[in-house]
Amino acid sequence: MNQIRRDSLGEVQIQAGALWGAQTQRAVAHFAIGGERMPIELIHALARIKGCCAVVNGRLGRLDPKLAAAIDAAAQQVCSGRHDEQFPLSIWQSGSGTQSHMNVNEVLATLASLELGDRTVHPNDDVNLGQSSNDMVPSAIHLATLTALHERLFPPLERLCETIADKARQHDGLIKLGRTHLQDAVPLTVGQEMAAWRSQLLLARASLDASLPALQALAVGGTAVGTGLNTHADFGTWVCRELSARTGFDLVCAADRFAALAGHEALVAVHSGLKLLAVALNKLANDVRLLGSGPRAGLGELLLPANEPGSSIMPGKVNPTQSEAMTMVVCQVLGNDAALAFGAASGHLQLNTFKPLIASNLLRSIRLLADAMDSFDRHCMRGIEADPRRIEALLQGSLMLVTALTPHIGYDRAAAIAHRAHAEHSSLRDAAIAEGIAADDFDRWVRPEMMVGSLSPAPT
Repeated sequence: MNQIRRDSLGEVQIQAGALWGAQTQRAVAHFAIGGERMPIELIHALARIKGCCAVVNGRLGRLDPKLAAAIDAAAQQVCSGRHDEQFPLSIWQSGSGTQSHMNVNEVLATLASLELGDRTVHPNDDVNLGQSSNDMVPSAIHLATLTALHERLFPPLERLCETIADKARQHDGLIKLGRTHLQDAVPLTVGQEMAAWRSQLLLARASLDASLPALQALAVGGTAVGTGLNTHADFGTWVCRELSARTGFDLVCAADRFAALAGHEALVAVHSGLKLLAVALNKLANDVRLLGSGPRAGLGELLLPANEPGSSIMPGKVNPTQSEAMTMVVCQVLGNDAALAFGAASGHLQLNTFKPLIASNLLRSIRLLADAMDSFDRHCMRGIEADPRRIEALLQGSLMLVTALTPHIGYDRAAAIAHRAHAEHSSLRDAAIAEGIAADDFDRWVRPEMMVGSLSPAPT
């Protein structure tokens, strides 16, 4: 049997078993757009902040301590994921996220009312006391992003970097043909090549780390436009302290809460770090599939794990599927970055009204990159093996070893030897001897192990 709930616009019928109220039900009807719900990470972050707000309002004497404790307990239930089905709203709603904010307020009010038993908790007057969608939603986006970075993204990134470091150490003595412009180049070691992948990922990690301080500054306490209307002057500061104690993050009130409501540059900076990570991962995935191409007609220097059959028509075919999945994720993340940037650039006056778009794209990118890195590490990177025989054959057949002759005979004469070897399909050594270079001199000068230098970045 449906329930009847009221809000400032009148009565609304709500499905049986729903914990939400009239405003949420109106949003269900009015924003049936797409199938993407507001990210549950954002809902959990909102609830976590709401619990702290209730505690602080209780300490300030603005809420009865028993009521504050009931709201806090309700918030803990929501944070635990026990009521995720009670948050049905689409991303595509008010640009302030008001509908989802009220969804949280209403669910917490219902749960607190059930806990108390002897009174009805009001979603606005009690749960939302001293707060506004305009400061709560951006604060929750920051908290959800911090949590997702530390709990979801950084662990698989660190594991992937460790795997690459292990592979680089294992292969640091294996000399191979280098390639620039997809053409043969001078040698390097497999370890040097792999260590470069790790360094690119670490640069992205450094960019993300640099964005964290701005994420730790919250808009809470700014209420509607940044002035703090209808709340205690120290409310935001005390909420940040309570939230810091509960989460372990060093959270503070934004120095300028007007800016914290009107713009989201801090979130743009975070996603710029994610974009940088995506670009580095794309390079890694493409290098792996190029080096593993073949097995007969490609480069074939790396042997990739055979996780599943690669073709429905060609028996025995194995494809670089982890690289393909990774590069598709990268395409999506770059698209997310463009949408987020457009949204962040489109605020007006005292409020950016693209908050759900920004939050959903940012949190989606974190989820996708985290999952893709974990999958690539477990199902590809850890199982990669080098093929020394193939690597040696390609190295010895390279014409670019002629570069070692240049200091001894000059660029033009060395180029003539390379052209002759290529035209005659001969070895570089045979062409050099034909051009008048003594065999002993060639063997002394053209030594691949002396061409890789001492700049091995293989990590310790």
